[in-house]
Amino acid sequence: MKPIFKLFATAAAVAAAFPASANSINFNDNDNETTERVIITAGRQAQVAKDVLADNVVITAEDIAKSGATSIVDLLQQQRGIEISRTGGAGSVSSIFVRGAGNAQSVVYIDGVRIGASTTGGATWSTIPLAQIERIEIVYGPLSSLYGADAMGGVIQLFTKKSSKGTSANVSFGAGTDHLRKLSAGIFGADQSGFQYALNAARENSDGFSASKPASGAFTYNPDKDGYTQKSFSGNLAWKLDPNWTAGVNFLQSTLDVRFDAGASYDDRSQQKMDNTAAFIKGKVSADWSTSLQYSRGNDRVFSDASYGKSNAETLQRGWNWQNNVAFGRDVLQLIVEKREEDVKTTTAGVGGERDTTSYAAAYTLKQDAHLATASVRRDRSSQFGSHNTYNLAYGYRLTENLRANISYGTSFRAPSFNELYYPGYGLDINRPELGKNKEIGLLWDDNVTMFSAVYYENKITDLLATANPCPVQQSTHKYGCAYNINKATLSGFTFSASTKFDQLILRATLDIQDPKDDLTGKRLARRSKQHATLGADYRWQDWTFSLENVLSSERFDDQANKNRLGGFGVLNLVANYQFAKNWNVLARWNNVADKKYELARNYNTPGSNVYIGLNHGFN
Repeated sequence: MKPIFKLFATAAAVAAAFPASANSINFNDNDNETTERVIITAGRQAQVAKDVLADNVVITAEDIAKSGATSIVDLLQQQRGIEISRTGGAGSVSSIFVRGAGNAQSVVYIDGVRIGASTTGGATWSTIPLAQIERIEIVYGPLSSLYGADAMGGVIQLFTKKSSKGTSANVSFGAGTDHLRKLSAGIFGADQSGFQYALNAARENSDGFSASKPASGAFTYNPDKDGYTQKSFSGNLAWKLDPNWTAGVNFLQSTLDVRFDAGASYDDRSQQKMDNTAAFIKGKVSADWSTSLQYSRGNDRVFSDASYGKSNAETLQRGWNWQNNVAFGRDVLQLIVEKREEDVKTTTAGVGGERDTTSYAAAYTLKQDAHLATASVRRDRSSQFGSHNTYNLAYGYRLTENLRANISYGTSFRAPSFNELYYPGYGLDINRPELGKNKEIGLLWDDNVTMFSAVYYENKITDLLATANPCPVQQSTHKYGCAYNINKATLSGFTFSASTKFDQLILRATLDIQDPKDDLTGKRLARRSKQHATLGADYRWQDWTFSLENVLSSERFDDQANKNRLGGFGVLNLVANYQFAKNWNVLARWNNVADKKYELARNYNTPGSNVYIGLNHGFN
């Protein structure tokens, strides 16, 4: 463990030396030209990042391209405040923990469409194709007052590739270890009549490696390779009806065929499908009043063929959203009405069903001289668990042009998943939503060259749904325990981030010191560390860019009782980009340079040292 803590000390030293960042700093060919970073998710409206009070990270198209990351999960692991768990390689079951919150305690959107499985309560991360994504926004902290149920740890929104001013093409292909092969192609553009289009297709497959280790036991271990094949297609079509009004359609389809381990006697496999579509119209009613109306439809389906049998689970979500923004000078009043319908169908008796949620929200954003403030309130009325009210208050003060201090308080809730309510022998239909109360204080410096952010947060969660064994009620039908509102949890910690630019060198670092614990037992929540950090550097020399990434974590536990320890780790990745012609570049990425052996889930393998080489056109 000593080398790990030495690396943490280095991360802390970097964070102290370079005042930390809310967003990334990129190379700019014109040093006199600055581009204001904009974020949409934090307030459901486009805002300059400097004016956003919620802690946030924006991952741009340039960040994604130069990283060479091969999956969404790997890319998110490099961000502050985020940890991951995964039962094998890319394509296997993955979870994202935002500030210590569970996978089901954060909300995920793609182009404004909420995704996820109502059976498990969280996003199916392995199904989301990175090849279709050009931008990611991460907003930390409770956002139920804007987004409703489950936004306890934060909201992550992904944006698919959009049109360009003129017609352009995008081609990318590459290969790597374990016979990894990737191919994507797209066309983007607009015509003089106001029609804009973006169409992108991708395919990715790998032979993989065995997901499980022999220690996982006879009912799990299988020495065969667990590969995957993913096919995806996305599109964004928009029509400018007149100077003030636009209508359009967005869609994303993804199919993932993946093998997994459930014993040596069978070739276990699953197919995961995601299909999201949204139609919208937006425009200006007057100079100070803009409005948007969206209808969305999302489908999340998982079919498994395993040694223990075949199963199918499908979540169909339909939603209406009407949002109005009214400007009063620099201030903005928002009024939101939403309708969300969830329809669950499974082969497990008793788990299927429907629930509808109708929501009303209002928010106000104030900008007066050195003062910034936001206030939001929302009421969600569910056909399944009744009504819940949430609110959020935040205030920021600019101490100087580049330095700001903020403070906030907000409430949130998470709706029980269908499994926690109805799964035979586990779920209880009397389970209630989890409730959260979060307070935080932060400091942000940003002068477009050096950025620094330091945040302390404390998120108190009551009625935490956990496995109770023995089950407090209905023991005759729940002999091996049940999901029950027995626990309280506290998610608290400090999160730091820093980045700075010296001519052609960019340095960055993040550090999280956290204490995600079960208040009833005093134990740490499963698969969460006490400290985790990242270190990075980018250096540009002529047409070359060289990057270094270091992801570090202290020990974790795989279980609620904190008996099964997962050791700390440090993983070093190296990336080189060479632009050999306009809009053409070749990328080489070497992951896990030292071939570190570590676990993200007990008795499951992680990738060893591996390489990827790709040729790209159209990323610049």
